[in-house]
Amino acid sequence: MALRNIRLEGDPLLRKTSKPVKEITDRIRTLAEDMLETMYDANGVGLAAPQVGILKRMVTIDVSEDGTEPMVMINPVILERDGEQTGPEGCLSLPGLQGTVTRPSHVKAEYTDLDGNRCTVEGDDLLARCICHELDHLDGVLYRDVAEGPLVQVSASDDEKEEEEAEEE
Repeated sequence: MALRNIRLEGDPLLRKTSKPVKEITDRIRTLAEDMLETMYDANGVGLAAPQVGILKRMVTIDVSEDGTEPMVMINPVILERDGEQTGPEGCLSLPGLQGTVTRPSHVKAEYTDLDGNRCTVEGDDLLARCICHELDHLDGVLYRDVAEGPLVQVSASDDEKEEEEAEEE
């Protein structure tokens, strides 16, 4: 496994449409491992292949609190979108920024796993948000494009302050 460089906003590759994965090869499996390692190293909950310079329809997601529920989605498609949630969103390709985005509160998606099995996942709240966000990357869409209003600068200390305030309440 290896850490990959995360492409940052302004990189033209992030605005391109990804191509379907035709076959699950050892290279695809290695890419999945590298993407998960890169995502965890950057403290992210999702990462799309274009963010590491690969124009393939593939994403990694893990919204568990302890990082023990990794999901690799190959050629994912959202089948259903229900409800609505509005909240803060960030992106590893736009470090230090956050914006308010409205997404479905529930999604149902279909994808192929690393064993070649066609799978279905239903997600609510953060998982639904993450699936939508990562699949947008596969079509060259950044969350900045769908944010309500300007993005704001955030820092780790801001996140820590919010956590401390929440604990005090």
